[in-house]
Amino acid sequence: MNESLDALFATIRSRRMANAENSYVADLNRAGLNKILEKVGEEAIEVIIAAKDHMSAKDQHELTSEMADLWFHLLVLLDYLGINPETVSHELENRQGTSGLEEKLSRYRKE
Repeated sequence: MNESLDALFATIRSRRMANAENSYVADLNRAGLNKILEKVGEEAIEVIIAAKDHMSAKDQHELTSEMADLWFHLLVLLDYLGINPETVSHELENRQGTSGLEEKLSRYRKE
């Protein structure tokens, strides 16, 4: 994984059990899975809106800022579920060299 994402995940992991009054990550963890999922959904919608707005504007800051928020909340979710981001990286590596359409079809065949 990217060094900055590794560092961010380590920070998230270290703050999971911190005082919720002093840590946003701890507060999200205390609130539980539904709150974390709500934040992931909210940030995903904000990415969509920023991307749509980006098509008519030259400023990338809004889009990259919203994407950073989404990545952050996805890392919080992974940590909450006890999944290391390396697992996601390995999944992406396993898919390299495979057509996206072919990979998607293979998932349906397994069901």
